[in-house]
Amino acid sequence: MENHKKIKQFLVLLFAIVVLFFITQENQHSNKVERINKVSEINLLNEKEVDSKELFLDCYKIIKHNYYNHDLNKQDFSKWKKRYLSQIEDEQDAYVAINSMLMSLNDPYSKFLSKEEFSKQNSAINSKLYGIGINIASIAGKISIINVLENTPADTMGLKAGDVILKINDEPLQGESIYKAAQLIRGDINKPVTFEILRGSKKYTKIIKRAEINIKTVESKKLSSDIGYIRVSSFIGAQTPKEFIIALNRLNNTKGLIIDLRGNSGGLFQNAIVMSNLFLKKGTIVNVIARQNKKNTYKAQNKGCIYDNPIAILIDGNSASASEIFASSLHDNKRAVLFGTKSYGKGLVQKIFSMPNQTGMNLTIAKYLTADNIDINNIGVEPDYTVNINRNDFINNIDTQLAEAKKYLEKELLK
Repeated sequence: MENHKKIKQFLVLLFAIVVLFFITQENQHSNKVERINKVSEINLLNEKEVDSKELFLDCYKIIKHNYYNHDLNKQDFSKWKKRYLSQIEDEQDAYVAINSMLMSLNDPYSKFLSKEEFSKQNSAINSKLYGIGINIASIAGKISIINVLENTPADTMGLKAGDVILKINDEPLQGESIYKAAQLIRGDINKPVTFEILRGSKKYTKIIKRAEINIKTVESKKLSSDIGYIRVSSFIGAQTPKEFIIALNRLNNTKGLIIDLRGNSGGLFQNAIVMSNLFLKKGTIVNVIARQNKKNTYKAQNKGCIYDNPIAILIDGNSASASEIFASSLHDNKRAVLFGTKSYGKGLVQKIFSMPNQTGMNLTIAKYLTADNIDINNIGVEPDYTVNINRNDFINNIDTQLAEAKKYLEKELLK
């Protein structure tokens, strides 16, 4: 029996690798848009060293010839070369010039990454992070811990889900964004971070030393004998599809499945494609519109489905990008029902460009439409069943959204 299970798991993994292979092979013979966010090598650093002016020119050319909107936000882009090239004397001058060009696009997702920033992004793709091991969310304007990873510095020092973070290194977080809090938490390994937290009515100070956190982006469990649960915290990891397939294989004998994408801000485009294929026998996964309106349609692979029981997907306002591709592909193909709140609405796709001097650039090279040809950028995906969670539910560890999804599947299984 155990050998049979191992063989089954191997075949499932092999299938995913084959799907990824065919997608990659197809991409090599098509337009540039087909190569969106493909990461074939985990170490993306470009070791080539160039002077500051050449770095600026390299970025200028890539933006001019690859940005998805060919009119570059209705401007004469050559003005940036005329304005800055003769003035650049050092690295900081180049960074200012490159960032100015990118800001002129009015696109928050296209950004230049310094050596340090690019290294951090690569670490995220590698599923490595220097931090303390917590997931956070903004609830009623307060930065709250939603879970603590086991065997991490945060776990060792006694942080708990439900704790409200008041300050980090004496910097108040009231009204601050999740992004700002995350930036303060992450940083150099072995460096201490001071937290002031509120637990109930009591305040605590915790000094926690950062460590390398090996991120698992997929968690799974059985909610009952018939219903499985898989949480995908991010699509950024190169190992995310493999982790997801292993989790799905463990739950393959369930009669219904809940996939939790709440708080999942996205990641690699190809991960969403591969993982959508696991549930679709046919149909469109996503439509991608590249420069000058060149359209490419990603179709489900024939006989790709390995789970065909009822599915409920949880989304919220922080579910974005690859999360929205995955959720909408299953929803539009009548394979899943959506619960929660409206998703973030990021319908633009970036390619990672490895630049000289170990820097990088994330540049929007396409937009995408859902399987039903809906543009969700700045709009989001509406759930079939809107379910809100209030602060009292959170404090009392009551997950109303999960409970409603479970109730729905239980009714479906009685039909």
